[in-house]
Amino acid sequence: MSRRPKTSHETAHHTCALTGNVVSARDGLRLDMLRPGLADHIKALHPGIAPDAYISRKALAKERAAYIADTLKAERGDLSQLDHDVIASLAANDILTENIEEEIESGRTFGERAADAIASFGGSWTFIISFIVFIMIWMALNVAGMMGAFDPYPFILLNLVLSCIAALQAPVIMMSQKRQEEKDRQRSENDYRINLKAELEIRHLHEKIDHMLTRQWERLAEIQAIQIELMEDLASRRH
Repeated sequence: MSRRPKTSHETAHHTCALTGNVVSARDGLRLDMLRPGLADHIKALHPGIAPDAYISRKALAKERAAYIADTLKAERGDLSQLDHDVIASLAANDILTENIEEEIESGRTFGERAADAIASFGGSWTFIISFIVFIMIWMALNVAGMMGAFDPYPFILLNLVLSCIAALQAPVIMMSQKRQEEKDRQRSENDYRINLKAELEIRHLHEKIDHMLTRQWERLAEIQAIQIELMEDLASRRH
């Protein structure tokens, strides 16, 4: 099947008013075609720019990122590093959605893996039941006098063993909990980035749609005005 030949508009080249680079017509937009907020921002940064100046999409992405940064700064004050990361991803059209679980799990050290395993086992019914069985056997052997009653009542050696286990188990569990808090923090930061970018993208789409609707109504009004003039002209010729 033959391809549709490119029109003169698609093959035309323009010079970007911001970078001075020559780009094709499909790789940029005119300043008067942008939504008013972004256009006013570009005019404020570049006072001498013409109303119908041509801007490449690459330069437009940087200007849009600067416009978003100024808007967020006006709404929230100083921007955090997460806000700057989101703005940079908007300018580069990067995807923020990622599976951070794989990165977290792959970065664990041997000590962290051991702490997680001990904390997981220490907080299970398997550990509780097995430990109760161990204590009961220990006490039964010493009460019955088997094996020479190596730890007679009041089971001082058993108390020492239990104290040592509790003393070692507590910091191990705290290490695991600290790492879990770090995982939760990374998850919340990732969710914040995604939500902020989605909010900015939706806001950008709303403004763009509103701008397109406004331009459509303006064009319809112009077409109606032309039609009315033609009808009046035809009516005057008949008379």
